Amino acid sequence: MPKFAANLSMMFTEVPFLDRFAAAADAGFKAVEFLFPYDYSPEDVARRAGAACVQVILFNMPPGNWDSGERGITCIPGREKEFRAGVERALIYAIALGTQRLHSMAGIIPKGVNPLDCRQTMIGNLQYAAEKLAPHNITLLLEAINTRDMPGFALSTQKDSFSVCEAANAPNIKMQMDLYHMQVMEGDLATKLKHYAPHCGHIQIAGCPERNEPDTGEIRYEYVFRLLDELGYEGWLGCEYRPAGRTTDGLSWMHSFRKSLPASL
Repeated sequence: MPKFAANLSMMFTEVPFLDRFAAAADAGFKAVEFLFPYDYSPEDVARRAGAACVQVILFNMPPGNWDSGERGITCIPGREKEFRAGVERALIYAIALGTQRLHSMAGIIPKGVNPLDCRQTMIGNLQYAAEKLAPHNITLLLEAINTRDMPGFALSTQKDSFSVCEAANAPNIKMQMDLYHMQVMEGDLATKLKHYAPHCGHIQIAGCPERNEPDTGEIRYEYVFRLLDELGYEGWLGCEYRPAGRTTDGLSWMHSFRKSLPASL
């Protein structure tokens, strides 16, 4: 049976962030992920997650100035000191929450900056972060994001993200494979999943192209879930989608998929 983790940055937004842990648990989720916890103390977030009995499986390292349009600083030359401070900050939260996966957003390539310089900066930053996280058994994730939603993002295909992970060459660096982004940019999901399965550290799902519930749009998730079982994927599936209405009103997809899949899944 697939293990679904609610993304609290997109789901259950009907209630304040700290109340979403309980809301997810009440809806049947055993695990959650989210973009950023940094507006709250690690103690408060850990308390709410613990009270709801949900695992926090993933969140992002600080992304730079999100409100001004930054989407990560991993690839930006000259921001290495800020990146390293972000690693330390994220680690404090990860330890408090028992989180074993951290995503380092690659970032948008700045105008006038050589993409090759950005690539080398990204590799160096990832190597630094991986070394800091390794003693805590934390996996560092790198994700390709489609350029329709984030124009200019440094990594937009699985080939891009794999190439950087391979160059960084650390055992605790893995690919974060978001099937919504993959479908927008590349399609051919099954072939990509088969090819990169040994290098995959986390998978996220959503309907495409609207990014609503997974039972909407052009991706046939019944097939995808069976394939992941055949490939031996044992991780969580992060539900990083925008509910079309109230979150709980749209959760019939989860129950339908579970009924349609063999009991062995």
